[in-house]
Amino acid sequence: MEFPADFAARERALLGERFEELYRYATPEPARGITVNTLRCTPDWLKDHADFAVEASPFCPAAFTTEAGWRPGRHPWHHAGVFYAQEPSASAPAALLDVQPGMRVADLCAAPGGKTSQLAAALQGQGLLVANEYVAARAEVLRQNLERMGVTNALITNEDTARLAAAWPGRFDRVLVDAPCSGEGMFRKEAVAATQHNEALVEHCAALGAEILENAAALLAPGGILVYSTCTFAPQEDEGQMAAFLARHPEFSLCDLSGCGFGRPGEANRAPEGFDARRCRRIWPADGGEGHFMAKLQKSPAAEPAAPGRGKPPRAPKVPSEWTDFARTYFPELAQRPVTTAGDWLLLPPAGGEELPLGKLRLVRGGVLAGSVVKKRFQPAHALFMAYGARCTNRENLTREDPRTEAWLRGEEIEARDADSGWCAVCVDGFPLGAGKVSGGRIKNHYPKGLRNLR
Repeated sequence: MEFPADFAARERALLGERFEELYRYATPEPARGITVNTLRCTPDWLKDHADFAVEASPFCPAAFTTEAGWRPGRHPWHHAGVFYAQEPSASAPAALLDVQPGMRVADLCAAPGGKTSQLAAALQGQGLLVANEYVAARAEVLRQNLERMGVTNALITNEDTARLAAAWPGRFDRVLVDAPCSGEGMFRKEAVAATQHNEALVEHCAALGAEILENAAALLAPGGILVYSTCTFAPQEDEGQMAAFLARHPEFSLCDLSGCGFGRPGEANRAPEGFDARRCRRIWPADGGEGHFMAKLQKSPAAEPAAPGRGKPPRAPKVPSEWTDFARTYFPELAQRPVTTAGDWLLLPPAGGEELPLGKLRLVRGGVLAGSVVKKRFQPAHALFMAYGARCTNRENLTREDPRTEAWLRGEEIEARDADSGWCAVCVDGFPLGAGKVSGGRIKNHYPKGLRNLR
């Protein structure tokens, strides 16, 4: 492909004769792939049961490449949150963070949610995930994707990272910064990235990345891990950014990514002398993905702990009897769970979320939207069934081959063969596809209109 002139001149000067080698794309079309949501199944299970071609990705154990012409968004498993459609190399940064169940994790630039869903899967419903997105419209897309993936332990915020750092200093075991960048690694995938590229954009993104990194450092607890990533090749946003950060923060050390199994070392001539760029990792077009840079940092266990943020835990609301009766019937394990309210809505908050004072932070969603009481009856939310539908006591069990599955995803009423009268979870191959209401042997479709396969 034809690169922007200023970009090509810079990269040829830095790479010399290696330019042609590294910028030769491994495939003629952008790589396509999926990342398995291990809240739903294992990568091995998906590989063994998929009705579409997959090939293991070198960038993440849960990622696969797929055929270029395949449309993942129309597959029932996509609707059920079994996988996230994601260019394979984009799955690498989250996997490097080494998240374990029970941790407190923050993703500071989270939309649209691919990497965030990987972090949620690693937590396996234990611990707390803060997923932040500064742009409100993108934060809504993030919410929709995490809901589809069945994530139960996330606080989704729409904030400036400085406000998060001020509210929650030193509270997180892991922080991911997939920084807004100049997008040089996306030239092939997104043509607009090439047309918009200029040096001013690179400098702006480098400054923004540095600001977010400062706030990430403040959020991280002593001994915690921070992964910084971009989809660009610009020195100011990559090796140079890391060198400058470490110069400002002697309490951080650069972890060695040479054994990660993919990509190539960072480039020494893109950073000041004395910075060990080999510890960073780059994915070039020749490596089978688009373009990425990654660095992993650890905060010293001896770093001075931050003063905890102040705030009172919210008062526990009165639990409506309509919810309790509904939960006892359809989700017995949820009947005794604490609840919170947002207007007329009832939510199941993530355990441990009350330890983070929200104050005036903009919260998009805190936990799982359960539903609301309408005319003295409990009306469940789609999110409740996407999170817990596989455990509902009343289920309609579909398969991919069942013509009722396509009808359901088009928003049509279907025949009930397994479910009894009342609310039911509709599942495909055991994975939730939302809720329906059974009456007279038919299931009224409550799958949200905006999510349906209408074509």
